[in-house]
Amino acid sequence: MYIDSHVNLHHYAFADDREAVIARARDAGVGRMISICDKIENFADVIAIAEAHDDIYASVGAHPHYAKDHVSLTAARLIELGSHDKVVGVGETGLDQHYKFSPLEDQIAVFRAHAKAARTLDKTLIIHTREADNAMAELLEEEAGKGGLRILMHCYTSGPELAHRVLAIGAYFSFSGIMTFKNADDVRAIARAVPLDRVIVETDCPYLAPVPHRGQRCEPKHVLDVQAAFAKLRGLGEEECSALLADNFFRLFPGIARQA
Repeated sequence: MYIDSHVNLHHYAFADDREAVIARARDAGVGRMISICDKIENFADVIAIAEAHDDIYASVGAHPHYAKDHVSLTAARLIELGSHDKVVGVGETGLDQHYKFSPLEDQIAVFRAHAKAARTLDKTLIIHTREADNAMAELLEEEAGKGGLRILMHCYTSGPELAHRVLAIGAYFSFSGIMTFKNADDVRAIARAVPLDRVIVETDCPYLAPVPHRGQRCEPKHVLDVQAAFAKLRGLGEEECSALLADNFFRLFPGIARQA
């Protein structure tokens, strides 16, 4: 079984052929997907996709880019929405100081609401972080110190110090098609170093299409190329890598049925 842990199937890029995209993924052997919520107003669309497909699950949350639009978002609201049995994660949430679309203080406040909800729901906290390594490490260490938090560092592109600090609090890492990019030696270095029992893969489709699909719309079926890149990087056989990544995924997301 191949697994895509981070898809944006509600994205307008899939508006005309979403069902065909899902069918192509299944035909390629993708057995589970998590459809990610980027804004609370999009949650209805995200959960509808999960409800319509036994092999697709969902998250609830607001991307840090949109934190300024979610300053009134409470943990209680996230808990209410996240109580749906097809919701397996809270986020993506975190800190992004690359584009700075939202003030840092708003990102921090919204992140704290997500962390509280994830802890209460006992569902995985899905983290987006970019160019905010120290602040992100401090926040995650603080929240993990409160207990009962499963953490996924989604599409990891940050540095080794943040990786070291979040590994110490039990975080998992997800790697995307960025691993295949010519200039991504820093990402490949982290992917080589992370313990094998703390890794899963994703596409983040429709973004970040891996080589040899660069420049195209990314689809969940391209997770096969992402997994192949990771397997080559770590010297793993295809079946060995599939089994390893599946074990990690189902341990990180215990609310997802392993068997149909």
